[in-house]
Amino acid sequence: MEAKRIGMVGAGNMASALIRGMLASKRVAPEQIRASDERKERLVEIEAEYGIRTHQDNRELVSWANVVVIAVKPQVVDRVLGQLEKVFLPDTLVVSIAAGVPIRALEARLPPSVRVVRAMPNTAAIALAGATGIAPGSRATPADLEVTRALFDATGRSVVLDESLIDAVTGLSGSGPAYVMLMIEALADGGVKVGLHRDTALLLAAQTVYGSAKLLLDTGEHPGRLKDMVTSPGGTAIAGLHTLESGGLRRTLIDAVDAATRRAQELGEQMAKKLEGG
Repeated sequence: MEAKRIGMVGAGNMASALIRGMLASKRVAPEQIRASDERKERLVEIEAEYGIRTHQDNRELVSWANVVVIAVKPQVVDRVLGQLEKVFLPDTLVVSIAAGVPIRALEARLPPSVRVVRAMPNTAAIALAGATGIAPGSRATPADLEVTRALFDATGRSVVLDESLIDAVTGLSGSGPAYVMLMIEALADGGVKVGLHRDTALLLAAQTVYGSAKLLLDTGEHPGRLKDMVTSPGGTAIAGLHTLESGGLRRTLIDAVDAATRRAQELGEQMAKKLEGG
């Protein structure tokens, strides 16, 4: 990563998470990273926190970088690319985290020498515990994927897959933090119902979800086996599990991922038509 000059177009929460992760990994120095944003006050914050250089003009940033991360809201991607398509350096790698914007739409707006990788991170990257799906564009190389994985592995874990599965990633891990937050809130409500103080219940619920996920990732065991470790005959866990199954929790979560995936597909088609002039 020593020769990479990484420019973040957009300096929001996800861009900040990537910057923090890269610097924490020690694989990238502050002078290798720059960010741009329309909000001057945000750039002041980023400079103070990370010691990097910033720009209010996206074109200045892109004319310097050989890795450009598109970290703006999908609604403004069309306008931003319109400003930048003539200033990309030859052989630039563009990594897009703009939700719902397909690779074909990005490639149609970029010079032929620019290569695209699309990524779908989630908000847990802010805590350096993110899950990211990565899909290569038609011109992306193995080296491009290696660079992209280095970016996102600095904020958690990543998987490489075909773009046809990115909407599924959006439905599962992209939207997943919202599902998990709802479950944590519900577990805490249950704790309050049986007598725990609200703050205590919330801490125990959150730590239990965190610890359970860490146990699964650290051991590599199947979740069913780990569930069975907690579930003794005639005990408390099996009584709770029976209630969850009766309430349809498993089916509801499957349906949630399916519904979110289908919505991501719809939004992606709308965005592709917009960028391709359809």
